[in-house]
Amino acid sequence: MSFSHFFQQLYTLGYDIHIVVADDRAGIKQALGKVFPHALLQICHNHYLENIRMHLRIRTEERYRYFFHSLRLHVFTEGRDTESIERGLAHVFEHHALSSPKLQDILWDIKHRSDVLFAYLKRRGCPNNTNLIELYNSHLNGRLKTIKGFQSFQSAERWLNAYLVRRRTKPLTDCEGKFRYLNKHCSLEFTIKKQALWPEILTKLGVKMVSFFEKIA
Repeated sequence: MSFSHFFQQLYTLGYDIHIVVADDRAGIKQALGKVFPHALLQICHNHYLENIRMHLRIRTEERYRYFFHSLRLHVFTEGRDTESIERGLAHVFEHHALSSPKLQDILWDIKHRSDVLFAYLKRRGCPNNTNLIELYNSHLNGRLKTIKGFQSFQSAERWLNAYLVRRRTKPLTDCEGKFRYLNKHCSLEFTIKKQALWPEILTKLGVKMVSFFEKIA
């Protein structure tokens, strides 16, 4: 119900979704399909593999470690299209799962859910994990620990709104490597619709609109 409400709010705002990267949560695919029927869902590889790692007790037992490392390499790392993913699954099956129904079930689940495990391959530049949002949440949790509570729900809402405005309009400074070109630009520049007016409140705060997409065109 909460997922449907969230997607419905985005739809009402006119926000267009092409793909959603999320943890493997029950109900999210149905909720997304109901509101944005053409959008894709990508399950976070890190969380999916971690669930397999825990299920097989990889960290404490050696029995299935070769299977797990082979699966991660041949399917999730080297899998770049349908054919290579199929080859990877066949390789892992032949070398590690022939006599193990338990491991065969894992391979079957991957094959059965390939549409949500490898949807990112259909959208250029789409990540296959939620690392960025995890880092964002970690930063937010760190700030909240220093506050130790709010006087009311309204005060918490005001603080969170201010925090989001600050984060969305603060220029990036620490991007490295292939992401260095993002520095000096705020995240709002990448997501605001081209035809949308720059919010007046931001202009009053001294945050000037910069056309990021025109500068890199």
